[in-house]
Amino acid sequence: MRSTNLSPGSSVSPGRRRAGAILALAAGIALAGCGTSTASSGDQPARTPGGGGVRVLWMGDSIAGAQAPALEAALEAGGAAFRNATSDGGGNVVAGDHPVTAKAAEDTWKTLKENLASFRPTVIAYQITSYDWGTAREQLSAYRRLAGAAADAGARLVLVSAPPFKIDDFFAPHEKAIRRAPAMAAKAAGAGFLDASELWGNDYAAGKAQRAEDGIHSCQQGSAAFATWFAKKLGGLTGFAPAAPGDWATGPWTGDERFVKLGCG
Repeated sequence: MRSTNLSPGSSVSPGRRRAGAILALAAGIALAGCGTSTASSGDQPARTPGGGGVRVLWMGDSIAGAQAPALEAALEAGGAAFRNATSDGGGNVVAGDHPVTAKAAEDTWKTLKENLASFRPTVIAYQITSYDWGTAREQLSAYRRLAGAAADAGARLVLVSAPPFKIDDFFAPHEKAIRRAPAMAAKAAGAGFLDASELWGNDYAAGKAQRAEDGIHSCQQGSAAFATWFAKKLGGLTGFAPAAPGDWATGPWTGDERFVKLGCG
């Protein structure tokens, strides 16, 4: 990236440029409103300062994991509690008929049970994973099971569609299931559904999608954009009052090791 001159002979460091870009992006999304809502203002929950007792359990695969540092910073800045329950190379609730996804789903359900007991979330937010490969019936059954587990725990389930990502040779045999999963999630009884395509679009290669060089995960800017969008949506569902991006978007989370591994600048 080119340096931005502040005065003759001075320049902004790469770290400060990155921080400025993250903050500007997050603030822009907050001002834009990130999509429209069908509910009237009278239907919105009252805003509760200090998080209002909101406790978010964040579930998903490594794509959700790359979003977790920013999401944690954003939600905790607003006073909510946050636990990252994502899993690299798994995190799925749909077992399907593949041995890899079946084992990963078994682990996910076991970990969920443990987190429900120890963390006691008020919101379970599950981003559809790149491993939810089952049939339509298997997908719908798994999402409804997750809705039931949330209800039994006294928590609200929010299902979030994944951002568009590169369908490489590994994912290609399962592309049909991957593309069908959001529709099945939207049908899941008792589950709230957020369509993240209003933030990312549907093309992983488009600038709007903000994918890292691997075409799958997000770097700091994309993660901050998602955290800003999700915090606003959470506010509409629970009355949580999101913190301003300036309160969190350039914090220590931007140096998380996962961004280094992704080659993010």
